[in-house]
Amino acid sequence: MTIDKDDLLNSIMESLDRVQHIKLEDIPNIDLYMDQVTTFMESKLKSTVRNPGEDKILTKTMINNYAKNDLLPPPVKKKYSKEHVLMLIFIYYYKGILSINDIQTLLKPISEKYFHSEGDLNLGVIYEEIFGLEKMQVDALKNDILNKFETSRKPFKDAPEEDREFLQLFSFIGLLSFDVYIKKLLIEKMVDALGSASSEDEKDKSNSKAKKNPVN
Repeated sequence: MTIDKDDLLNSIMESLDRVQHIKLEDIPNIDLYMDQVTTFMESKLKSTVRNPGEDKILTKTMINNYAKNDLLPPPVKKKYSKEHVLMLIFIYYYKGILSINDIQTLLKPISEKYFHSEGDLNLGVIYEEIFGLEKMQVDALKNDILNKFETSRKPFKDAPEEDREFLQLFSFIGLLSFDVYIKKLLIEKMVDALGSASSEDEKDKSNSKAKKNPVN
C-alpha cells in the first residue's frame, strides 16, 4: 500500500480552504416551491458531499419528513420562505452527527421564537452570527489537524516498512475519529440538558395553568 501522506495532508488543507457556507444574501428573498428549494440547496452545497454526482443534498421526501417530525415549520401555500431555507441548512449540518429527535430538541426553541420574527434578533441574524465564526474555526481546525498528523507519525517507527505507512495513517484516522467521538458525546449531553430544561418549562407552564383554572 502506497499513500503519500504529505499529499493527503495538503489535499485536506486545500479542501478546508474551499469550505464555504451559504451566505445570507445568497438566499432568495422570495418564497420558493419545493423544487426550487432542492435545486438551490444542491447548487450551493454539492461540494460538501462525498460523491457529488450521486449523493443528494436534499430531496422532497427529506423535506416532507422534516415537516412531519416538526423540524421544519409547514410551508405556506406550498411555498418555502427564506427562514425555511435557513432551517434546512441547520438541519443539513446537524443530521450528520445527531438523531432526528436531537435535532428537533435543538431547533425547536429557535423555530418557536425566531422563525418569521421581525425583531432585531431574528433567524437571519442568528445564522450570520454562527456561521460568521467559520473562518476562525477553519484556521484552528487546520492547526489541530497538523498537530494530530505529526502525532500520528510517532508510533510504529520500528514496524516493517511495508506496514509502517498504513499503521501511521490508521493512527491519524484514529486520532481524528476520537476527536469526533468525544465532541459528539458533548453535543448529545448538551442537547439532553436542553431537552430536560424544556420539559421542566412545559411542566411549570402546565402546573401554572392548572392553578389558574382549577377543576371543580
